[in-house]
Amino acid sequence: MKRSAGILMPISSLPSRYGIGCFDSAAYDFADFLSCAGQSYWQILPLGPTGYGDSPYQSFSSFAGSAYYISLEDLASQALISRKDLKNAHLEGEECSVDYEKQYKNRIPLLKKAYEGFVPCSGYESFCRENSWLDDYSLFMALKDRFGGLPWTQWEQDIKNRTAEAVEHYKKELEKEMGFYRFLQFYFYSQWKNLKKYVNDKGIRIIGDVPIYVALDSVDVWVNPELFKLDKNKNPIEVAGCPPDSFSPQGQRWGNPLYDWKKHGETKFSWWAERLSHAFKLYDVVRIDHFRGFDEYYSIPGEDETAENGKWEKGPGIDFFKSVEKAIGKREYIAEDLGFLTDSVKMLVYGSGFPGMKVLEFAFDSRDSNNHNDYLPHNYTENCVAYTGTHDNQTLFSWFDTITNDERDAAIDYLDSCDIEPGGLSERFISVLMQSKARLCIIPLQDWLELDDRARMNTPSKAEGNWRWRAAKKDIDEALCGRIKSLTEKYGRIILQD
Repeated sequence: MKRSAGILMPISSLPSRYGIGCFDSAAYDFADFLSCAGQSYWQILPLGPTGYGDSPYQSFSSFAGSAYYISLEDLASQALISRKDLKNAHLEGEECSVDYEKQYKNRIPLLKKAYEGFVPCSGYESFCRENSWLDDYSLFMALKDRFGGLPWTQWEQDIKNRTAEAVEHYKKELEKEMGFYRFLQFYFYSQWKNLKKYVNDKGIRIIGDVPIYVALDSVDVWVNPELFKLDKNKNPIEVAGCPPDSFSPQGQRWGNPLYDWKKHGETKFSWWAERLSHAFKLYDVVRIDHFRGFDEYYSIPGEDETAENGKWEKGPGIDFFKSVEKAIGKREYIAEDLGFLTDSVKMLVYGSGFPGMKVLEFAFDSRDSNNHNDYLPHNYTENCVAYTGTHDNQTLFSWFDTITNDERDAAIDYLDSCDIEPGGLSERFISVLMQSKARLCIIPLQDWLELDDRARMNTPSKAEGNWRWRAAKKDIDEALCGRIKSLTEKYGRIILQD
């Protein structure tokens, strides 16, 4: 088994121009950086179009991509917009932060201007034919605009329920608007395809992320309501979340509609097979979010505002993964198996054969005495992916600063028991992780940079202010590249290319 390493760096966090990371020169520069640093993987977050809260885990579609990631420079090079348009776009926000409101207000009109000058080509026509999800998505987004951004559950009854007459009527009325959303997807996928090829040609594989749940306000639920637990008015009977614990006394109410797993089973999980097959067109490896939900999922009454009255229900189990593998073949996954794990969850991870996740920050948490030993690096097995933290965690720097004195003493004692050279705090933790048996180590770029929680991507249960961090271009330099390569090489995690 070859040991390897990679970096967690969301596309939105790239130091691109115009206010948000995208598929421009900054992405290609980062691929060069990964290669120079001896990294074999680039892990990103979901790429879908986002709504309120800007969470990539609450997307309008499981198949579409976010228009924010389209390179405006590329559109300008094709004369679809001018350099003057770019200069006057006013898309930059605070340094190292994404201003999503500004992106929405200023980028979308610029993209509409580009669409006005677009002449469909044979590649565009082929793209539209080959992606069966595209018409439903384009109509859904055009309808959202038509109804002032309201969720589909509040649209007029005929189109809310997708009567044949209403669908045909709005397709005619919104033909141009639908064309705009097809245009966006064509450029998103064209640019992503080019970037992915560039990354792969450097011997780097991309790890993508598939959220287990979809947003209620999504084309997925609008088109397939029978696959979800909805009442006759299309409102959720039950919603997703997790129970109260020492971290969250009222639990977490995520609000996503729950799947009707019986219905999915009757179709041999065909919707999921299509979804995952599509994901593997985007990524080389797929991280399955909230893997526990396939064994047991937490069900909260739809009308409840907190998670306290929820209960555990049985998920589809190993039959799900067997059915999907039969439909799309054997693929590479990472199981996000974090949190409290029952024996049945552990058996499902084992039965799937997928590598699970280990998070170093959890190893010293005094509130979770049942599981913390599993997260100590010397206990890792080969078949796992080791992280200092994920997008949901504090940065290492702030984590170490905010844990209890006893937890900090335990962490220091653990570090001192290892034969490591003195260095920065984060680098010492990374060294311990790199020495483990884990076949793959993924380090968030924030931890390599030893940044504090101003660089944190997401605080679970916090509705606003997440997903905003961007790297500063000056920080991704030769010195950082050298440090990363040195540690990666020291612990035998550089894979030499043929």
